[in-house]
Amino acid sequence: MASQDWLDKDFYQLLGVSKDVGDAELKKTYRKLARKYHPDSNPGDAVAEAKFKEISEAYSVLSDAEQRAEYDQIRAMGAGGARFTAGGGGNQGFEDVFGGMFGGGGRNTHFQSGGPQGFEDIFGGMFGGAGAPRGPQSGRDIQATTTLDFETAVQGKTVTLQASTGSVKVKIPAGVSDGQKIKVRGKGEPSPTGGPAGDIILTVSVRKHPVFERDGQNLRVKLPVTFSEAALGATVEVPTLGGAPVKLKVQPGTPSGRVLRVKGRGVSSSKGTGDLLAEVQIVVPSHLSPEATEALEAFRAVEPQENPRADLLARAKG
Repeated sequence: MASQDWLDKDFYQLLGVSKDVGDAELKKTYRKLARKYHPDSNPGDAVAEAKFKEISEAYSVLSDAEQRAEYDQIRAMGAGGARFTAGGGGNQGFEDVFGGMFGGGGRNTHFQSGGPQGFEDIFGGMFGGAGAPRGPQSGRDIQATTTLDFETAVQGKTVTLQASTGSVKVKIPAGVSDGQKIKVRGKGEPSPTGGPAGDIILTVSVRKHPVFERDGQNLRVKLPVTFSEAALGATVEVPTLGGAPVKLKVQPGTPSGRVLRVKGRGVSSSKGTGDLLAEVQIVVPSHLSPEATEALEAFRAVEPQENPRADLLARAKG
């Protein structure tokens, strides 16, 4: 994005954060907004898609320390952050300010209107006026997007992007999450003044998996078990992402909703390796044979005579 565009965009207001927001709070706020406005959550909604692009652009700038500092400086100057009094009658006049800046003594400071660098050249470079800035400027950044399937996002991959500068290979790190941004330094547009090239800011979208869900570094899966397996205990198979199923022991008396943990079968990234969390769901058969019905009737006659809803009813009364 050209810095000129930053004058018209209040990224802090767009994300709903204060100007002194920390990195953790900024990231948390962005993820919440990204989930709300992501195109996958709002299919066919052009307004939501535009909002998603705006918050992604805002987070891209504010999450980068160098870009954020530059943005804050440009916004401050564009909003009139540098002010000068018109004469020498106040505490600090025009001559006093610039005399101090350039090592002069106030009234002894002189500006040459001609020559290699005159008055307009100096202040044009400083405040965005007609004069050209000194030193080579960086090229513009390129915004790009890519969509990955769930397993690829967890395991990582190298993708090829077609940018205006040509084909660019980008290594997607293992464990990348939906909405995450990856900066590819020096692969953006070339500088028109001989400076360094800009960057590619790549936003990653991750498709949902039919079985697994991401929970930080952990993976979650719903594990169906029969009534008898939950009541009497059993050893069952649990699927893993991209690997063979593993065997998991279900203890006798396991209730529906209990979470069983498989160590080290979650997401592996630079942050570490998570676990696979299997949530037990007791499956009730929809059709029973006469023998099964008879067996359950016999069980009901001898099961503990406890009302599992007694506590619920009591608490509901207050």
